[in-house]
Amino acid sequence: MLFWILVAVLTAVVAAVLLYPLLRGAKAAENIRAGEAAVYRDQLRELDRDLNGGLITPEEADYARAEIGRRLIAVSGGEPEEAPKPARHHRFTEAFVLLVLPLLGLCLYLTTGRPNLPSQPLEARLENPGNDMAVLIVKAERHLAESPDDGKGWDVLAPIYLRTMRVNDAQLAYRNAIRLLGPSPARLDGLAETLMAVSEGVVTEETRQVLEQSLTLEPDNPRARFYVALSMEQAGRRDEARQAFEALAKQSPADAPWLPLVNQHIAMNGSAPAGADQAAQGANQAAPGADTAAPGNPTQQDVAAAESMNAGDRQQMIRGMVESLDAKLSADPNNFDGWVRLVRSYAVLNDKDRAADALKRGLAAFPPPGEQGSQLLALARELGIATEGATQ
Repeated sequence: MLFWILVAVLTAVVAAVLLYPLLRGAKAAENIRAGEAAVYRDQLRELDRDLNGGLITPEEADYARAEIGRRLIAVSGGEPEEAPKPARHHRFTEAFVLLVLPLLGLCLYLTTGRPNLPSQPLEARLENPGNDMAVLIVKAERHLAESPDDGKGWDVLAPIYLRTMRVNDAQLAYRNAIRLLGPSPARLDGLAETLMAVSEGVVTEETRQVLEQSLTLEPDNPRARFYVALSMEQAGRRDEARQAFEALAKQSPADAPWLPLVNQHIAMNGSAPAGADQAAQGANQAAPGADTAAPGNPTQQDVAAAESMNAGDRQQMIRGMVESLDAKLSADPNNFDGWVRLVRSYAVLNDKDRAADALKRGLAAFPPPGEQGSQLLALARELGIATEGATQ
């Protein structure tokens, strides 16, 4: 009963809000007409004074009095064809607001609503969550707060956390599931993806160790093999990365959903010199005492040092190498392979602005009409780098 009382009160309030402008408009129109009638009456009195004072002739006075009288009759409602007709329109609108709208709303509610549905507080929804993901998560969290050693609960909750991008909670859930239920390829791969999400896509040393543990349990695990190959690519070991991606492509079925991505990485790593310690291919390599390593490529000592670094130090080291390559190319731009590596390096670091700037400078050295300039543009499109204005 209380529900219907509230509905009636709300309906009355809405009707009053809708009717107020109509009633106010009608009253304003009446006030306007009354003001116009008073003006015309004053004009008639002034006309009499002008006639008595001899300012106008009787013929002029009769003509003006007839015109003023006609206007006065019009605003007073004496000429229906010229009088305003808002009243009929307002009556129809008022009837629509007072009768049709409430009836229409009631019919729609009775058709689509559920007036007999009981209230459902949080406790009741937790007992019967249905497909409400948020309620399911709350229910699982309450259960795990009371039973923190329930490995199955952590195992179910961990991928849900990861899908909803609660990466810190997902990391804790995966670690608890592995601790309580033991490692499995699915749990280890999930933990690796969570660690990569925390590090913004970088395969850290800890992530690589988790992936290698997954591969010991399932050597043909495509997801773990892909991320291990990706870690080689990010470390600058592009020849090894290409070989790892090629091996994964050979193992994968022809209709594997990850195969296009694997082929893309094979192509990305195929244009580099085979190995991080090969001689440089640029004009600067002939200088006396010049470094014999390709500009921007890590040496074996760099790779060994990077293995023992944490994620932040490794990222700083990579940026330092890329900036060093950038400086060398600015001094000597006649190095096509260097520009390819620089554009790709900035793209891997997710620095699209610098990647676009490197592309523009590389195209200045190797214009697009040539084969090398066309390859730079194709690389930019492959990496999702904007090419508009790069050739200007």
